Amino acid sequence: MKKLLIILHDLGAGGAEKMMMRLAGALVEAGNDVTLLMLTGGGVYAAQLDPRVKQVALHSPRSAAAVLPLAGFLRRNHFDAHLAALTHVNVIAIAAALLSGTLARMHVSERNAFSRDKHVNPALPVRLAYLLAPLLYRLIPNPVICVSRGVAQDLVDTTLARPRDVTVADNPVLDSDFRDTPPGPPSHPWLLEKTSPVIVAVGRLARQKGFDTLIDAFARLADRSTRLIIFGEGSLRAELLEHATALGVAERCDLPGYASDPLAQIAAADCFVLSSRFEGSPNALVEALSTGTPVVSTRCPYGPQDILDDGAVAPLVDIEDPAALAQAITLELALPRALHRQRRLDAAARFISGRAVNTYLAALLGRPAS
Repeated sequence: MKKLLIILHDLGAGGAEKMMMRLAGALVEAGNDVTLLMLTGGGVYAAQLDPRVKQVALHSPRSAAAVLPLAGFLRRNHFDAHLAALTHVNVIAIAAALLSGTLARMHVSERNAFSRDKHVNPALPVRLAYLLAPLLYRLIPNPVICVSRGVAQDLVDTTLARPRDVTVADNPVLDSDFRDTPPGPPSHPWLLEKTSPVIVAVGRLARQKGFDTLIDAFARLADRSTRLIIFGEGSLRAELLEHATALGVAERCDLPGYASDPLAQIAAADCFVLSSRFEGSPNALVEALSTGTPVVSTRCPYGPQDILDDGAVAPLVDIEDPAALAQAITLELALPRALHRQRRLDAAARFISGRAVNTYLAALLGRPAS
């Protein structure tokens, strides 16, 4: 049994938080002693965390203020390996490891396309974190764990990081028995009592996710009975609703907020669409594949090309091309739903938790679970 520590800002409704929550549970299931430490605390995924995972919250008023408390925690508690996730948390964790003399056990994880993600949040502390991170990644003894080959290559191509400074580990998106576990019932009324085709998308209402392009594509569909549901929260809600109104599709487009069980919604839909401008390794796309529902994705950097085998599993279209996106959606809606279903399930199986656990243990400890 190994003692492992995962360091996050909190367990809020983000893809990285969800994956670290799932990884913690999978590591415990594999026989390890796991602690999940949050710089602040709380979040929607806290209730879903495996009860065998120990939780620690530093309740720091801001991320930067957590360096000294985290250093003290690392000094008082011995772990075989530490894993931090998200760039600003990585910088704090590295600083704390330096102060506590535990740098040899510190590992960090990049979850998104670094060269693009660094422009998303203009706040000064976040900008400083993105400036410092590449230098620290080159100096720390352990390679940065990236969620896809594209994320790793982007880090090498656009920062000081060298090929030996990065490694790749797939996300633990699915339970190992996902094929045998039927999804629950959907909660959205358009999916509960379906009277017309329904397209579903899931993600933060942010520019990265390209939902403006999706609404543009939706407005181009010839079948005016088709409906679109975008599950998620974010700052662009009002702007997206105004966009749908301007295009005359607001009555067929719904933004109901965060979905507690997105798999149930996707499984009941006729098509899932990933319209992102960039990603790291889109978990929602893998989840959609696991339901067998037809999918369409942009060929965004990074992840979809790898997950969808360069279009062999499902259609890929260029980013910010609503005409191509509309054409691909129309084709998928016209095809028999069961067509290529097994191909989609097989593509999703790469991301089961059991496989990811061994990959992470190899990265963290230099060898798989014993």
